[in-house]
Amino acid sequence: MKKLIISVIVSFLLGFGSAEALSYSQDEAINVAVYEKVNPSIVFIEAISGNEVSTGTGIVVGKNGEILTSAHVIDEKSTIEVKTSKGEVYKGSILYKPKNKSDLMLIKISAKKQLPVIKLGDSSVLKVGQKVLAIGNPFGFSGTLTTGIISRIDYEKNKIQTDAAINPGSSGGPIVNAEGEVIGISQSIYNPDNNRSNIGIGFAIPVNDVKKLLTDYGRIKI
Repeated sequence: MKKLIISVIVSFLLGFGSAEALSYSQDEAINVAVYEKVNPSIVFIEAISGNEVSTGTGIVVGKNGEILTSAHVIDEKSTIEVKTSKGEVYKGSILYKPKNKSDLMLIKISAKKQLPVIKLGDSSVLKVGQKVLAIGNPFGFSGTLTTGIISRIDYEKNKIQTDAAINPGSSGGPIVNAEGEVIGISQSIYNPDNNRSNIGIGFAIPVNDVKKLLTDYGRIKI
């Protein structure tokens, strides 16, 4: 039933009446449809603190410019610059940082118009082997899509492990399922070369932690 629903969704999004759409495999069609649905809600973040520049990714969680990202991307003294998927650049400010040690933070931009809000899924129903897609700005390459699966769920450390490529600059970006719902937030990678590149072991914060943060903040409808 789930596969049938996905097929119907993909057919609707891509318009399977065209010869171009019919040239995609089902898996390719899902990738294309999810990317086109999700990417407008992804932003590139640059945080400048003195001579230090940190880059990351963010997701739009509020139509008035509220953006969620990884807290480790932004120092409290940083000058924050946010670029939307359409190339619009805004100054950002820290809106909310949870008191616990969660690596999540809300920032805010004053956008000229309402922004497309990303859809949040449910990380409590995830399964190892499930298809996932990651969108982010690795090494500054904005709007990069990678694909993979959930490789492991670390219940003790509350982390989702994936082989979808995550690299520096991806932090704060979404890990989404085949329906385009966020199921995790890219946080870190593991490798033997001091985290300079990806070898297929990446970690994400479960999206239900994001929901808790938004509930605690209390000013964004989820």
